[in-house]
Amino acid sequence: MPLGGLGEIGKNMSVIEYDDPNSSSHGDIIIIDCGLMFPGGEMLGIDFVIPNIEYLEKNKHKIRGMIITHGHEDHVGAIPYIWPRLSVPIYTGKLTAAMLEARLKEFSIAAPKINILNPGEAIQLGVFKIKPLPLSHTIPDELGLIIETPLGRIAYLADFRFDREDPKEKQLFIDLERIGNEGVYCLFMDSTNAEREGQAISEVKIKDTIETIIAKAKGRVIVTSFASALPRIQSVIDAAAKTNKKVAVFGRSMENAIDIAKRLNYIKAPHGLLIATKQLDHFPKNEQIMLCTGSQGEEYAALVRMAAGEHKQIKIEPGDTVIVSASAVPGNERSIARTIDNLFREGAEVIYGGEAAEVHSTGHAKREDLRLMLKLLRPKHFIPIHGEFRMLVRHAQLASETGVETGNIYVIENGEIVEFNKEGGKISKYKVSSGYILVDGLGVGDVGNIVLRDRQAMAKDGIFVVILTVDHQTGKIVTSPDIISRGFVYMRAREDLIFKARQEIRKMFSHHSEKNPADWEYIKREMRDELGDFLYKETQRRPMVIPVIIEV
Repeated sequence: MPLGGLGEIGKNMSVIEYDDPNSSSHGDIIIIDCGLMFPGGEMLGIDFVIPNIEYLEKNKHKIRGMIITHGHEDHVGAIPYIWPRLSVPIYTGKLTAAMLEARLKEFSIAAPKINILNPGEAIQLGVFKIKPLPLSHTIPDELGLIIETPLGRIAYLADFRFDREDPKEKQLFIDLERIGNEGVYCLFMDSTNAEREGQAISEVKIKDTIETIIAKAKGRVIVTSFASALPRIQSVIDAAAKTNKKVAVFGRSMENAIDIAKRLNYIKAPHGLLIATKQLDHFPKNEQIMLCTGSQGEEYAALVRMAAGEHKQIKIEPGDTVIVSASAVPGNERSIARTIDNLFREGAEVIYGGEAAEVHSTGHAKREDLRLMLKLLRPKHFIPIHGEFRMLVRHAQLASETGVETGNIYVIENGEIVEFNKEGGKISKYKVSSGYILVDGLGVGDVGNIVLRDRQAMAKDGIFVVILTVDHQTGKIVTSPDIISRGFVYMRAREDLIFKARQEIRKMFSHHSEKNPADWEYIKREMRDELGDFLYKETQRRPMVIPVIIEV
């Protein structure tokens, strides 16, 4: 039962529930991941989108725990908003737990006891016996989940890739082959790259490329990546050590991630290699490396401000080499391109292009690796997860090609339910609530479609406010209507339109007040529609019209 992540990128949350009709037990639920999604361009003013947990709140008594596969925001970012409403035990890896505790502290939420999942060690949550399976991703501590249920074994594989040059992968292939031989009843698997042929470039290759660029650079080197891309950050640190350079970190989220990773030994740096930003000037420019946030063109991120000439310490100049070691999250392409353009304007050499330039490797398995995973596990049933609908369909087709029976493949969307019993599986006719919950500042769920439509209308054609002062006894307008226009027309440039609008307003008010005297809501509603039609006729634009009536 997905509550997020299907038919979309982000907001990942899945629910697995077991009910025995022959038992007096209320049943057992486990939640896998609790992510957020960044808003689309049409969601004006919205900060984040999180899953709808109405079903979970109604069935809180059944929930045995929440399991987090890794520390990326699309899998963990909604916890500060959702966990206080559920207060269930959390289980995850060591690094993810530390990052989550820091995140909850930012929200002034008393951190729950987070239970650490150790690879190879099983936990029991109700009827579910769960064993974590270490996987490769762009952040350490990525966990697949092998879940034993009364009906059979489930393999739940969120974000992962195969890195064949990583020595640890040898044991993973042994484990996967064993799991497949023992039998997998149902496989859930990430579909993000189900449209892309080939396999992910090894992190070893990315490390070699970054090291070569840093060694050849004659001036400063600036590297931007995701703050959570700790293996990439380690590659930069290793390259700095080999070339006798220093590394300074710009950007709070990256500083926090590195601090946590150093404390837990996920990042190691020789003493004195990592320096404070204010110490950079103590070293020649050809010995300076800067690690920066801003790989997605975020407005206030360090690299974006440097590129725009707005950073208080660093000014981009000819001779600088900038490495963009990240791929574009859908929707961020324009802001990233703008940042790269600005870097070139300042004279920097910019190396970008992700896998094509071999400075970034995807964290999601492509078709060749997805095909290999399907062949290793040989599931009886298959549910593609984590991806837009076309990605789910392509993944389903791939599963069929590798031998999964077509009738045992379920392409579903958020809120749909796949039911399994001894006879097999089917998509239920029932659905659960799974719509968007919008986060706007401190408001969670208080912005809906009506508010968004209003924001879109104002953004498109502006706002036109009419203020009428009316005599309480006579019901007549006592002064000329006041008009406020924002984002519609510049009033001084369109005095003719404003004059005609005032005349129309007087006529409309006189007409409707005679029909329904003192029924101000009726009068405002009619004036809103008629004035909107008048303005559209005059300008071919339809601003949001807000009539205000003041009695004196």
